[in-house]
Parts: sequence; C-alpha cells; structure tokens
Amino acid sequence: SSKSVAAPLAVRYALEDDIFTSPNQFNSARALLKVGHERAQQLAAGNAPWNTKAGLLALKKELEGKAKTPTTLTHVPVVRGYVSKIDGSVQPYGLKVPVTYLTGDDKPRRLDFWLHGRGDTLNEIAFIDGQSRAGGTFLPDDAFVLDPYGRFMNAFKFAGETDVWEGLDHAAKHYPIDRNKLAMRGFSMGGAGAWHLGAHHADKFASVNPGAGFVDVKNYQKLGDKLDTIPWWEQKLWSLYDPLACPINLINSTLIAYSGEIDAQKAAADMMEAALAKEGIKMTHIIGPKTGHAFEPEAKKVVAKLVDEATNKGINRQPKKVTLVTHTLKWNRAHWLTIDGLEQHWKEARIEAEADSESVTVTTKNVAAFHLDLPAKKTVTIDGQEIRVPMTVTVGRAGGVKQTPTALWFEKLGDKWRTSVSGPLLAGKGVATFKGGSQVPTFKKRPNLQGPIDDAFMDSFVMVRPTGQPLNAAVGQWAKTELAEAAFHWRRYFRGEPRVKDDSAITDADIKNSNLVLWGDPSSNKLLARIADKLPIKWSAKEIKVGDKTYDATKHAPAFIFPNPLNPNRYVVINSGFTFPQYAGASNSQQTPKLPDWAVLDMSVPLADRVLGKGVVVADFFGEKWELK
Repeated sequence: SSKSVAAPLAVRYALEDDIFTSPNQFNSARALLKVGHERAQQLAAGNAPWNTKAGLLALKKELEGKAKTPTTLTHVPVVRGYVSKIDGSVQPYGLKVPVTYLTGDDKPRRLDFWLHGRGDTLNEIAFIDGQSRAGGTFLPDDAFVLDPYGRFMNAFKFAGETDVWEGLDHAAKHYPIDRNKLAMRGFSMGGAGAWHLGAHHADKFASVNPGAGFVDVKNYQKLGDKLDTIPWWEQKLWSLYDPLACPINLINSTLIAYSGEIDAQKAAADMMEAALAKEGIKMTHIIGPKTGHAFEPEAKKVVAKLVDEATNKGINRQPKKVTLVTHTLKWNRAHWLTIDGLEQHWKEARIEAEADSESVTVTTKNVAAFHLDLPAKKTVTIDGQEIRVPMTVTVGRAGGVKQTPTALWFEKLGDKWRTSVSGPLLAGKGVATFKGGSQVPTFKKRPNLQGPIDDAFMDSFVMVRPTGQPLNAAVGQWAKTELAEAAFHWRRYFRGEPRVKDDSAITDADIKNSNLVLWGDPSSNKLLARIADKLPIKWSAKEIKVGDKTYDATKHAPAFIFPNPLNPNRYVVINSGFTFPQYAGASNSQQTPKLPDWAVLDMSVPLADRVLGKGVVVADFFGEKWELK
C-alpha cells in the first residue's frame, strides 16, 4: 500500500521542513508511523485488509466502537496513496467507501470529488489524520467520496489538478467506479477548484457543485485600476484558469452553485450567473439565507437533493449540441467535439456544433483544426461551407455495398476548411496529407504541447543539472542558485521531491517519458549542447540572440519552453521551475503563470524579487508553429 510509504514520508517531510503546526501533531505523527509500520508488516505477510471488504467492515466496527455516542456509519474512511507520474512522489488521498458496496455487489458506483478549503497548516500529517476519521460534508447514498490532497494549497491547479485525475485513476483500479456518475464538488478554495475543473472538464462530470470560491483573478484581487502595473503576458495567462473566461462550458454538465447570502465570496457566483445569463442560460444558484462562509443547513439539503438527482442520472455522452470556449489547447474537449489547433493562443476561441442524423453544423472563432467523435454523417457544414464527408466503400461477399466515413477531422487552410483522410492532423509526425494531395507541416502547438512554461510541471519531469564549464562564471552561479530554488519551492509548495539528475546521467527512457528541465547553458549542460542548434533562442559566451535582438550573455539568461528536439512529444524547459513561487503562499487566485513561453531574465534580480515583471527584460509567446513572432 502506498499509505505504508505515505505515513513515514508525511512525518519525514514535517520534520525536515519544520512544519509541525501544534504540539498535538507530534501525537498524530506517532500514530501515523504506527499505522504505517502495521501496514508494512501486513503487506510483508501478504495481507492488505484496508483493500478488502472484510477488512473495511472490521474497520467500520472499530470506528463505531470508539465513537462517543452510538453511531452507525454509512461510509468507511480509508486513506490511500499512489506514486505520482509527475515526480515519483507518493501522494495521499482520502476515500469514503459506502457500506452498501462493502455488504453488497460490485456494480460500478457513483463517485463524488470533495475538494478541501484553504488551510496553510494542512500538511500531510494533518490531511491523513483528518481523512482517517469518519464523516464528511456530503456522504451520498451508495456513492464513493474522494478527497484529493491536491498537493497542498493551489486550488487544484497545475500539479494539484493532475493529483485529482491520478487519484481517480488509482481509486478506479481498486474500487468499482462509474465514470458516467462523477460529481465535482468543493467549498471555499475547494469551490474555486470545482469552478475551474468544472468549466475546463465539464463533460467528465454529471454535476458540478462549487460552494463559494473565486472564479477570476482581476475581480477577486480588485486589480481593475492596477492593470497597467501588471505585465501583459500575466494578464493574458489569467485565462488559463479563470472559469469566468469560459462560463458557457458549464452547459456541458449540470451546474448547481451554492453561496451564503452574506458571504463576500458570493460575488464570484454572481458574476458567473450574470455571464451565463448573457448566453441565455439560467444558473441554478442555491443561497443560504443570512449565512456567511458556510453551508446553511436547509440550503445544504436542497443542494444535496439537486446534486443527487443530476449525478445519479449520469452524463449524457451524446448531446445534440456542444459549445466549447477556450484560450488554450490545454482545455480542448467537450463530449464529441475536440479542438486540435488554434489560430492564436490566449485569445478566445469558440466552437459550436449541432448534429442531426445525417449532418453536423459547426461555427468557429479562432479555431484552426478540430475533429468530431460521432457516428456516420454525410455532410459537415463549417462556418457556412458545406463539406461532403469522404466515404470508404466496402463490398460484402453477397455483393452488398457499405459506405462509412473515412474521417471527421478538419483543418482550416487560409479561409477554407478541408477534411483530412489521414486522421489526426497535428500528431507531430512530419506532415499531414490532405485530400487533393497538398501537404502541410505539423510542427504546431497541440494539446499538452502548447506552453506556457508551467505546463511542463503538470506531467512527468526531470531537472537536469549541468556538470560542464559554463559560458561565464555569472551564468554558472546563477543557474546553480535557480536550480536549488526551483527544487526547494517544488518540495515546499507542491509537496513532492523533484527528480534531479546530472546531464551525463540522462537516459533514453528519460527523453522518451519526461519533460526535461535543463539548467545552465550550451557549454555547461551536455543535453542543452546536443539540441542548442535546434532551439529558436541562440546563446553564445557573449550574447543571447532572440530573433534580431541581442542581449549581453554576462548579464542575462534565457528561460523558455519548447518541444524537445530529441522527442517532440515532450517539452524541454530551459532555466525555469514553476514560475510563481513568489506568490505560492499568497491568495490562491494569484497562483497563475508569471512567465509566458519564453523570457530573457536579468541575472542580477533574484527570484524572490521577480514580481510584476521586475527582472524580466523581454518575454512573449511563441507562435502557433512554435516560431518567434
């Protein structure tokens, strides 16, 4: 069990990072070590009672026996853990297992996520201790409830978002989860997480139920009159996580919002309600009378009933109409509609598609490529242009003829749409061949290879330490300091241990499986030397060359993200960790990318002072073909 590892790790982190938050937590730590040792011994003997119905029923009996008042549990709490693909760390999550499953059949059951609120004392010990206790805000009948740790306090963004999906995948390997009946729920910071995950992945949830929680940076931080002090790229990148930038996406699920009537955070839900009203959609918004930042008991019952109805009904996988708004290919799918390319990132893209039995009508804005996962259609009309879908004709043994569409993949060339007969247009493998024989290069931004720098830290990554002589002493010392800070901040704020390897120790498997974060310069870092001539930013002992601009290499260093020339299905990052450690302890709404795809940094400005663009000499996004603009 990963908990037999998670328990001692939680205690080790608290000791090494000096984050015990109360004298009582030492007792929790001792109890946790005891449980970890017990589990390890049980595993060594070939047993895992926490993973069996009988074992959890025995735990139910034990918890009921310890209760101060007579109690009959409907759900048994169990703490699980998994090894994260991101950094190989063990991450905990809590699971409330319904007794109906423990005493009944193995049919797939509903699962509700419950995202926790902000609490800067919620180290791993506190989280595991809390998740070991019975109870929960909502415990729906015959349903699992999964409480992600979310890698501490980031409103379930970045690696915190990956934690949600990794926790679900791990739970689904061990328990019968019905992915057609998932509910996304949370309160306060967890409500912000539910807004964001709901807006960006609406088609994964039968219901989305945020309680309180911010929905944007500008209004929540009251920045309206301070915009001229904030770098333009930071403002563009707010749209990565702002649900207020794409409220219409929530029509792809069932939205049930909750606010306390006198809670200041009600303003966020009010803004979402107004934004949806502009689209002609009435938002279900349950309000707790005379209540602040909490659930009012009667309103809570209404919320529970509405979420139960929507979630138990399940997801409608084939809606007649789908609408999707995004500013990035990171969030590119709703039901049977997937955007594969944008005309321009960080500008609103919108696509609406409506299907009947024989045809689909699509309207687009700022979309360069998309595909449809639908049964056979004869025609697709895109922005008024009718396209006959190419058919493959097969003749059966008895002479019967069957026609099937060869593809429902489309890309825009100039102002005209065309079908592709070769499947995915943007698979990054040379060229895509279009009907008519024309070929177009496919080295383009595509889903999960679109930047910005922070995107590299949502999947497996390895930091690569230079072992050679730097171009100059200044950049050598700077890279050493920046690497140490990046590793420290990752541990502190994303609660894992980054894999750091010498440049000489990187294997073909690392190149194949991980985003590589290279520190140093083309002289000091062997891997950077291998790919330097294939990168758009050039670097010599004297100068850094970005397009036709040059910068003194004794005073500056580049930081950027790019598809790895050794494996274009993964990123390479040069000289950057996640870009917002200066804000990691601030409001979660401020935890947004502080650098775009590339930047030239002033080495005299330390990381801690790099705020509001200070120390960033120049920065920008690459174009849609990863070119300098």
